[in-house]
Amino acid sequence: MFDNKFMKKFAGIYTPIVTPFKTDDTLDEQGLKSNVARWMTTPLTGLVVLGSNGEAPQLEDAEADRVIEIVRAGMPKNKPMIVGTGRESTKATIAATKRAAKLGADVALVRTPSFFKLQMTTAAFVRHYTEVADASPIPVFLYNVTMYTGVNMLPDSVATLAQHPNIGGMKESGSDIVQIGDYVARTPDDFVILAGSASSMFAALLAGCDGAILALAALAPDACVELHRLVRDGRVDEARALQQKLLPLARAIGDAQRGVPGLKAALNLMGYTGGVPRPPLRPLVEADTTGIRTQLDALGLLEPVTR
Repeated sequence: MFDNKFMKKFAGIYTPIVTPFKTDDTLDEQGLKSNVARWMTTPLTGLVVLGSNGEAPQLEDAEADRVIEIVRAGMPKNKPMIVGTGRESTKATIAATKRAAKLGADVALVRTPSFFKLQMTTAAFVRHYTEVADASPIPVFLYNVTMYTGVNMLPDSVATLAQHPNIGGMKESGSDIVQIGDYVARTPDDFVILAGSASSMFAALLAGCDGAILALAALAPDACVELHRLVRDGRVDEARALQQKLLPLARAIGDAQRGVPGLKAALNLMGYTGGVPRPPLRPLVEADTTGIRTQLDALGLLEPVTR
């Protein structure tokens, strides 16, 4: 088991990378390798593989394992790779976590089970995560993503689970700053809490988050890292101004109607390999990318067109 005192090394800014697919619905391995190489030239703390923006629920286990293998090969060993291993059953989650650890994951990010929503109580979450953490060869981070799962991990669950020696942190994807503050207040100082909403990143950092896992950081990694640094250094007015500058792009790609297709469209516009989303998700039509292009251009994130 891992003592939580070592977990603060995972504080910082991450991006949950997309899984690029070709038009024939197969994994674009070369595109993924190219994306990772480009992100490794940025100041990002590390990468999150197989998160919600990685379309994790859409991948077969063999595909998921191949994605982990490719990304790990493209990252220096000192760059943390956090891997989403959550499944609906405790047994399947443990199996996925062990496979990810064998392939080089540093942390398992385990989303809340959600199919049987009414039965996902604090007691159920505590049993599930305790069994996963007991069996995991790597540290486990809790993952609360209510906008997709429809269930919410309450502070009571988090406070209990934070005492486990192999549960070192969590990602909270919501914008409820009161709940985030409750997480911070009720967990040990060395428990890592990472924000997951770019629109409320500034407020979440002020509430005590140790960093963030943001789709926005795939597009504007330097700015996201800078915002974190400004808050850490107490330069609150500058941080607030930067948050306001980033907000239109954060909203453009974070809109619930765009989601993964919106992020992939933005990456394609920037010269990454976003690829197409996996059905039943559909790519954005050209008209829906206009706002994203405008916001990328406003931040100077598009390559100038040569005539």
